[in-house]
Amino acid sequence: MYKSLNLHNRPYKVITAIGNNDRDLPEAARQAKYDKMLASPYGFYRGTNYLFWEDFYNDWRLSLFGGTPFTQTWLQGDAHIYNLGAFANHYGEVIYGLDDFDDGIVGDYQYDLWRMAISIVLDGRENKNLDEKDIAKAVKEFAKSYLATITHYTPDEDNREIHFTKENTSGMLQEFLEKVEKKETRQKMLEKWTTFDERGCRVFDCDLQKLTAVTPETESSFYDALDTYRQTICTHKAYEEDSHFQIKDVAKRLYAGTGSLGTPRYYVLIEGDEATAHDDIILDVKKQARPAAYQQMNAEEQEAYHRVFLHEGMRHATAFQAIAEHPDSYLGWMNLPDGVYSVRERSPFKEDFPTHKIKKGKQLREVAGQ
Repeated sequence: MYKSLNLHNRPYKVITAIGNNDRDLPEAARQAKYDKMLASPYGFYRGTNYLFWEDFYNDWRLSLFGGTPFTQTWLQGDAHIYNLGAFANHYGEVIYGLDDFDDGIVGDYQYDLWRMAISIVLDGRENKNLDEKDIAKAVKEFAKSYLATITHYTPDEDNREIHFTKENTSGMLQEFLEKVEKKETRQKMLEKWTTFDERGCRVFDCDLQKLTAVTPETESSFYDALDTYRQTICTHKAYEEDSHFQIKDVAKRLYAGTGSLGTPRYYVLIEGDEATAHDDIILDVKKQARPAAYQQMNAEEQEAYHRVFLHEGMRHATAFQAIAEHPDSYLGWMNLPDGVYSVRERSPFKEDFPTHKIKKGKQLREVAGQ
C-alpha cells in the first residue's frame, strides 16, 4: 500500500499527471481521448505531450549538443509524425510541413528532435513490415539529414522561403503530394462538411458526427469578434471586401486530434468569392491554452514569457509565422467570451501522410530524411 503513495512511483506519477491535465474535459470528450490513447503506445504519446516536457525539460543531455542561448529557436513544441501533413500555402501550392503550432515555444532545438525521433520509433513499431533495425536506421537518417541541413545553412538564407512540394521531394512523399493535389479540391472539402438549407444557402452539415450546432448566443459572439480578428491578419486577406468575410454559418468541431481533443473548437463558414458557389472558406477557430512546456518553466522564465506574449493567440500566430515560413492567409486570433482563439483556414488539401503504407526500411529512411 505504501509503495502506491511514493511520488517516485512511475505509474502513480503518470496517472496523476493525466488526471490533472484532463480534469476539466467534458466526460464524453475525456473518454474519446482515452480511447485514442489506449489504442497504441503512439496514441498514448500523442495524448500526453505534457509528460514529455515534464520528463525532458532541462534534461542534462541538452548540454551534449547545445543547451546554450545560441541553440534556442522556435520549436513546434509537439513534434511528431502526424503533426506534419499536406496543406496549401499562401501561393496555393500543395506542400508538406509542420501544421500544428498549439504548443509552439522558444527553446533548445533538441526538444523537437527528440520528440520527433521518438514518434518515428513508436509509429514504426506499429508497422508489421518494419523491424527494430529498420526503425533505428530511419532515426539515424533523420538526425543525419537535420545535421546536414543545419551545417550547410548560410545567413543569406534567412529570407529565403523553403517549402516542400512534389517538385523537390522524392519517393513516397512525392507520390503522396501528387495524389493529394490531384484528388483534393475546395469543392470536395465543402461537400464533406456542408450542405444546403431550404433557402439554398450553404450551411454546415450538423448531422455529421464531428459537427454540432451552436446556440444563437455563441454564433452572435463570432459576429461581434469578426472585425477585431480581421485586424490581426498579417496577409493581404485582411484587406478583402467586407462581403468576403460575411459569416454564413458556425458549428462546433468535435473529436479532433488526440492531445487537444476536448479543446473548444469551431468551424466558421465565410463567403469567400460571392460569384463562385464553391469558393467559400472554412475558418478553423481553436481555443489556445499555454503550451505544454510552460508548466515546466521556473518563475523567471514564466515572467519573461508573459513579457513577450500578450496572450496565447499572439504566441500561436508568431510561432506559425516563424516556423512554417508560409503563413496561412487567414492566420490571426479572435477574442471570444471564454478566451482567445487562434484562427486559420481549414485547407482543402489537409491530409496526413499514410505511414502504414510504408513497406520497406528503405522507404522509411527516405521519408525520415526528408
